[in-house]
Amino acid sequence: MAAMTDERLSALVSQLVKDCEEYRDELAVDRIKAMEYYDGTMKDVPADANRSKVVSRDVRAAIKKVLPSLIRTILGNDKVVEFAPVDQGDEAAADQATDYLNHVVFPESNGYDAVQDAAHDALKLRNGVIRWWYEKQTSLAVSTHTGLDEAALVQLVGDDEVDVLEQSQTVERIETPQGPVEQPSYSVKIRRRTERGAPRLAVPLEEFLIHPDAISIEDSAIIGIVKRMRRSDLIAMGYDRGLIEGLPASNGDGGRDDEVFTRRREAFEAGDAVPKALEEVDYYELYVKVDADEDGVAELRRLVFAGGTGEEHLLSNDEWDEAPFADLIVERRPHQREGNSVTDDMAEIQRVKTVLMRQTLDNLYWQNNQQPIVQEGAIANPESVLNPKFGQPIRVGQGIDARAALGYTMVPFVAKESFAMLSYLDQEATDRTGISDASSGMAPDALQNMTARATALMEQAGIGQTELMVRTFAQGLKRVFQGLLRLVVKHQDRPRIVRLRGQWVTFDPRQWNAGMDATVNTGLGAGTRERDMMMIQMILQLQEKLLMTLGPDNPYVSPDNLYNGIAKSVEAAGLKSPDLYFTKPAPEEIQRRMQAAAAKPNAEMQKLEMQAQADATKARLAAENDRRKLEIERELKLIEIHQKGALTRYQIEAELNLKRQQNIAQAIGGEPLAAAHIGGMPG
Repeated sequence: MAAMTDERLSALVSQLVKDCEEYRDELAVDRIKAMEYYDGTMKDVPADANRSKVVSRDVRAAIKKVLPSLIRTILGNDKVVEFAPVDQGDEAAADQATDYLNHVVFPESNGYDAVQDAAHDALKLRNGVIRWWYEKQTSLAVSTHTGLDEAALVQLVGDDEVDVLEQSQTVERIETPQGPVEQPSYSVKIRRRTERGAPRLAVPLEEFLIHPDAISIEDSAIIGIVKRMRRSDLIAMGYDRGLIEGLPASNGDGGRDDEVFTRRREAFEAGDAVPKALEEVDYYELYVKVDADEDGVAELRRLVFAGGTGEEHLLSNDEWDEAPFADLIVERRPHQREGNSVTDDMAEIQRVKTVLMRQTLDNLYWQNNQQPIVQEGAIANPESVLNPKFGQPIRVGQGIDARAALGYTMVPFVAKESFAMLSYLDQEATDRTGISDASSGMAPDALQNMTARATALMEQAGIGQTELMVRTFAQGLKRVFQGLLRLVVKHQDRPRIVRLRGQWVTFDPRQWNAGMDATVNTGLGAGTRERDMMMIQMILQLQEKLLMTLGPDNPYVSPDNLYNGIAKSVEAAGLKSPDLYFTKPAPEEIQRRMQAAAAKPNAEMQKLEMQAQADATKARLAAENDRRKLEIERELKLIEIHQKGALTRYQIEAELNLKRQQNIAQAIGGEPLAAAHIGGMPG
């Protein structure tokens, strides 16, 4: 089938753009009102003449309470996003992509400002939009170099990106061992042109176009931006100069201009003479789902128009892979693209509080400046009553009672009943939004005495709402980082060397998988720092206990787990990068140390072995002592037995000798020997 002509395509796109602009203008009414409430102008609540003009800033106060916690929780991490492999072999590329996008691409693309602006828009205007694109920038630098020799001159101007603006030559006479020699010296003024591409992130809501029937960016039949650009900027983008200069200048857009002026003033006022190069034209960059090749399947195409959306204004028409936009919200409306904003909940309360505060102040003003009641002709100098000055006398006519001549109205203070209503409205604001002092990271008991239980309940209530906002917002950021990864893989055509953690690292995204999954880190939570620190300390204590009990090779806590706990404690303390305070060990270093620890004798086991050896020695010595003791006792027993045997033989021999002598004496006829004599016998 024949492809769709540019004429038909432009007509279709023009109708879609018209629908988008009408939808944008409807939303602009609410967005302008939200910005006015945030800024405190409140044109829908005009103040009476000569009355209080005070404005309650409840919308601003609520947003400023929750915004710091939201930004800290997401952007306070050293790694805002982490990429996960989707195919086998993507592990190393996922780690490199995580480091490259967090530490190089995201900061260079003004990511922090873009995310903070989108979060602010989401809280105030219901939706925040981020667009990513690859921008090629050309920078010019002019420099002057003097005292160059011929080799240095050739090296300096030999680059194709260098243009010589001025050049001069002088001859210097120098002395050498061979004699004086003339040496030329060059001075040159050059202009160096440097081209470099980098991703970019940003889009104001008034420039954003989406179809009113869409419930998400992926669902929209058309999505894009419309803004005014200078002719010189379009020519710098590479478009034909003759074509761009022939485009009609922008004549303004009511809904968009009102919203732009509410945000910021224009550079040129109406009627100012503007140079041709600085004239602005309407620029449309649109991503449209259309069946341009008539095959029955709608494909995504990128169309660029300038000066209008007619066929003659079409600058480019290309098939594209994605719509580079992300829609960020903090509170979902089921099955709708628009989210809920803090302004939606707080606008009515701010309006009522503004009226009550004005009435209260007016009542106080009347009490502090009472109206005088003056008797006609009784005061000689009426200006002293109408315009009183300190110390100025009030002169009363002769014979007139001063108390009767001058009096003041008594204005009752009826506004005291407003204070109870103002307190009720503050509580109603907390109930509607869920935002309290705890949402800003300040403990509820910081300014008043409360029980610990009541403090914990209030803190959890405020933190819970903020955590929900953070997780909803982070879900939208996931699409942003996936788009950034695709941009880098698509456009970076050479390796790049950057300094990371004190080392020079080479990143070559051309080999990475552009479809890797992304996870936006939401930190420990959106609560107070004290709560975050307490949680991470509990985790660290449990990790240390497991490591002490089961050793470094236990299945529950690895060295990486321990380092992650340390890194989170640094982040919870409000410090940006844990690498400044702790060094993450390389896997090879961890393996080497674990092997060395396994080969090294265990001190506890050595102690037990030494104790066992000592106990064995002690038991052996005790057994030896017992054996020696038994031997000594046995020897003593034998000696005792021998001694007793010797004594018995002596007594027997003595008795035998005595018997013998008695027998001899009797035989001779003498008397027997006395017993005393027996005892005196030698042994």
